[in-house]
Amino acid sequence: MTPILFYGVPAGCSFGSIVALEWLEVPYRLCRIDMAGEEIRSEAYRRINPVAETPSLATADGRLVAESMAILNHLAPQGADKGLGFRQGTAGFDRLNQMLAFLNTALFDGFSPLWHAYEHGVEGEAKAALAAYAREKLLAAHVQLERMLGEGPYLLGGSRTLADAYFYGIARWAEYHGVPDRSAFPRLQGLFDRLADDPAVRFAAGMEAGEEAASTGGFLGHVRLEAALEELGLA
Repeated sequence: MTPILFYGVPAGCSFGSIVALEWLEVPYRLCRIDMAGEEIRSEAYRRINPVAETPSLATADGRLVAESMAILNHLAPQGADKGLGFRQGTAGFDRLNQMLAFLNTALFDGFSPLWHAYEHGVEGEAKAALAAYAREKLLAAHVQLERMLGEGPYLLGGSRTLADAYFYGIARWAEYHGVPDRSAFPRLQGLFDRLADDPAVRFAAGMEAGEEAASTGGFLGHVRLEAALEELGLA
């Protein structure tokens, strides 16, 4: 079967997986999941992902893979010939896996208090406390990332990898929440601006916004959740 990426809107971290699939230029389809409504918690979607989160990937052989790190590591070997990923057991794979883990545990986690306040309508002193905690965590993550980036244009050096796709999908949350001030980190700002001009990033943004967007990869169209469940034998 043609793989299906179940991506979340609005502003899901699945954004990075869409970019990764575009860069890999492999055939794939998308299934749009509304995270702000009931669909994400529906019994139908829980057949895809029991913990009711996005992204999830239905692979070519019909298996289901959840969590961004797992999906990107699943895809990484397919990009080995382009330098986008690496085969397991190589030094490159370890470096990519290490960077993905840092992005997940430091950058992603830094935004978590802000999303919690937004999603649960937290106000007053509690909201201020969560915002202060998030700013501290995000500042530390950006200081470390700026150092790790070094002089290379991308996270792992001279060429982009799937880690850069994941980075952009998370780093853009600063525009939603107003923190952190990325301009204080010129190397990271340069990376963010470089990726913002990438055709695959523009395509992913168009998909999120529900707009027509030109694919530069192997996008074959959207599939509804009910049809995906039937195809996977989960209906």
